[in-house]
Amino acid sequence: MSASATERRTIKIAMNGVTGRMGYRQHLVRSILAIREQGGVDLGDGTVIWPEPVLVGRREHALRELAVRHGLDPAAVSTDLDAVLADDSVDIYFDAQVTQARESAIGKAIAAGKHIYTEKPTATGLDGALALARQAADAGIKHGVVQDKLFLPGLLKLRRLIDSGFFGRILSVRGEFGYWVFEGDLQPAQRPSWNYRSEDGGGIVVDMFPHWEYLLHELFGRVETVQALTATHIPERWDEKGERYTATADDSAYGVFQLAGGVVAQINSSWSVRVNRDELVEFQVDGTEGSAVAGLRDCRIQHRSTTPKPVWNPDLPNGESFREQWQQVPDNAEFDNGFKAQWELFLRHVVTDAPYEWDLLAGARGVQLADLGLRSAAEGRRLDVPEVRL
Repeated sequence: MSASATERRTIKIAMNGVTGRMGYRQHLVRSILAIREQGGVDLGDGTVIWPEPVLVGRREHALRELAVRHGLDPAAVSTDLDAVLADDSVDIYFDAQVTQARESAIGKAIAAGKHIYTEKPTATGLDGALALARQAADAGIKHGVVQDKLFLPGLLKLRRLIDSGFFGRILSVRGEFGYWVFEGDLQPAQRPSWNYRSEDGGGIVVDMFPHWEYLLHELFGRVETVQALTATHIPERWDEKGERYTATADDSAYGVFQLAGGVVAQINSSWSVRVNRDELVEFQVDGTEGSAVAGLRDCRIQHRSTTPKPVWNPDLPNGESFREQWQQVPDNAEFDNGFKAQWELFLRHVVTDAPYEWDLLAGARGVQLADLGLRSAAEGRRLDVPEVRL
């Protein structure tokens, strides 16, 4: 049924930070605008949710250019967040700003009675993240945190394997994430320079450990301990103006996590590594009955019954192609963009009160793991990860 033949429920969304790479590409273009292009979110009862974005940021000309480019109302832009939050017609506040600006803005939006959907990390420290979660609970608003990697095709296939009991007893998880981010002198860097300055909220632990927390928690068990080693392998970089600066944030992190139930996870994260894998992130899961390697899109398996018996013999050349001994897991479904899929779930949550579990408390767990990862690296020891509660 088309949107024109149904009742349209308009949800106005203040989108702060859409001039940035992630806010623009994944949240505005590939999520909200894509939802509009498909006719909204069909609730199946003759109603569709119609998202109406209001673009918020610091540069009015850039916001207007985006609005015109994508056929939005050029008047629906603002550099005055307080005025947007005072508008009773705005239902949801979304934040994709730099982390240091996020905590204050979300606090204002909660106080204004807006539902909250936000990128992570939700704050610069655990105390701030928990304060937001408590403020949202007291206000009775609905709130969600982007946990996009749960919706990647490769990890959805991995979840299918877990739910089917394919692995037997899961023993360990090994993750490899990263790629070479150019220093900015010979070639422009693929990431903004603030990512490499700790004083601006940068660092790979702050960026990636919240991802690892929700992935491990959701798929394998709660993280109970963390031991991390961090490094700034590239000490000097060049910013967007071509000026050299000192990198003060970690660009690589090597973490070991003990999970509830006995699973051990080891995840390497680096912006100073050249890729020799099939995908930019891969997770190998080993269990008593089988193993899998899952990436962004693909997932390969090797069952116990088809596992070869390698023999260590360094005196002879290896005649086996180990990769060819694994089997691809079929799609068996059509996978939508992960950011868009989670946006649709959150919009349903706001309009119909459908279940939604990835809230600001879940976001606080990610901030906690990043905090403890940095502390573990600084102190050179393994740390317990207490359960966070409101």
